[in-house]
Parts: sequence; structure tokens; C-alpha cells
Amino acid sequence: MTIIVDQPQFENESQEQVTKNIETELVLDGGFCIPHANSFGHSFRDYDVESERQQGVENFYRVNHINQTVDFVKKMRGEYEKMDKIEMSIWECCELLNQVVDESDPDLDEPQIEHLLQTAEAIRKDYPDQDWLHLTALIHDLGKVLLHPSFGELPQWAVVGDTFPVGCAFDQSIVHSKYFLQNPDYNNPAYNTKCGIYSENCGLDNVTMSWGHDDYMYLVAKENGTTLPSAGLFIIRYHSFYALHKSEAYKHLMNEEDVENLKWLQIFNKYDLYSKSKVRVDVEKVKPYYESLIGKYFPAKLRW
Repeated sequence: MTIIVDQPQFENESQEQVTKNIETELVLDGGFCIPHANSFGHSFRDYDVESERQQGVENFYRVNHINQTVDFVKKMRGEYEKMDKIEMSIWECCELLNQVVDESDPDLDEPQIEHLLQTAEAIRKDYPDQDWLHLTALIHDLGKVLLHPSFGELPQWAVVGDTFPVGCAFDQSIVHSKYFLQNPDYNNPAYNTKCGIYSENCGLDNVTMSWGHDDYMYLVAKENGTTLPSAGLFIIRYHSFYALHKSEAYKHLMNEEDVENLKWLQIFNKYDLYSKSKVRVDVEKVKPYYESLIGKYFPAKLRW
């Protein structure tokens, strides 16, 4: 399906210029059109532009990059893979996110439930037959409940932001990579080579990622016996792994299944990033559809 976006014509703007604007509009797979700017009028994922959020976002990544070590990730995984925090449904978790704003995101300052539904609905329009992808879009950020008091109220740097492997060299393509110089693992010879503790083509399932909402929601889905396809789980775990799907870093660690699943992640990522806007979704109108998908792919109550 193609989404048609009306192009306004301003006073003193020539028809030639209007035509040029239309021709330069980027159209993605399925017909989804990339807006020219984010909610603040800036380019998407611009971490250097001067804005009200820029300083806070950079400080977030400074603390994140200093503290995401192999030991820290092992500690967090050991604590949260127990799934002993709370029992609730997927939709109840969605509603918890109404209280969450992601401090690492330079493109959005709206509650997370808005972003989840914007992403899911945009994908649903263009890929109507891939219902697993619609649901994946709805739940991909649910791990951000780690910020909630019921889950330990972890600091933002341990929950959100771009993710990356630990246990091997930090790639320079990672946003604000200069701050890794202060990470204790940076000078550890066991962790600072290209492969580090891993081997070529070992598969991303065997790679330890920085701790955050991606890895947590991936664990929740697996431990609760979801029937989502492997591509759905791949999207959940690696949707913030921009060094891979934007800069093609760490591809030497991927196996054949990862390569296939990456194709779906790259489709998903366009909607995850560019569907962010001030446009509201009628939650009550779409809720029955997503509840039917939740029932198809998940149990009624999940352990978190």
C-alpha cells in the first residue's frame, strides 16, 4: 500500500519547487514515506544538532558507555532472567509505558505507548498479511518497564539507547563512541580485539549485548514461550543495534540465520525510526485487533 502525503504549497513557492519536493521524498519498502524532520524539526538520529535535548542525550551516552561492561551485563542478566518481578499481560505492560519517556531519543519526547502504536499501525498498513510483525512492533519496546519502580527502577542508561556487543572491541560507528575510552573493558586484552571472547560467524545468539530493554524483552518473550517467528525475536533483541543495521559493524559475528533475519529488521527499523510524530493513534479503536494478536502469540499472563 502506498501512503499518499499531500504537499502544501506556500505563498511565493513555484510549482517547479513543489514538484522537486515531491520527487525528493524518500519512499521505503511498502510505500512508507520518510518525513523530512522529527518532532523537533531536526534530522532523525542527529546527535550533534543543538537542541534542548542534545546535551542530555550526550550525557546519557557518556554514562552508558562507561558502565556497560561484561561484568555489569552478566549481573543484570542473572537478576532479571529469573522472571520473578511481576505477572501481567502484554497490554497491561503497554499501559505502564504511558509513564515512560526515553531520555536517549533525540527524535521524540512523547510517552512510549504512542510510539509503539505509531510503529505498529504504519507497518500494518504496508504489510497487512504479516500479523507477527504488527505485534512485534507493538511489543518491541516493552522492556522499558525496567524504568518502573516495580522492576527496580533502573537508571535510563541501563535501559534505553543504542545497544552493542560487550566482550569484544567497541566499534567507532557506535554513537558517541569516544566515551568508551573510560570503560574498564576498553583496555582489557581479552575484550578489546575484533572478536574478543567470540569467534567468526558464531551467531548473534551467542553474543552478549549491552544490557537494556531490548535484551530484557527478548528474555521475557522466550521464557514465556512465545510463538513469534525467529525474525520477531531477532527484531526485539537487536532493534537498537544500530552499529549493525545502519553501519554494518559486527557482521563478522553473524551466522546464516542472522543474515536472513536482518532483512526483516531492516524493514522494521525504517518504521521504528521514521514513524515517530505528533499524530495520535486512537488506542481504543485499535486495541481489539492487537489483543487478538497477543492471544495468538502469547499466554494471557506473562512472568516478568
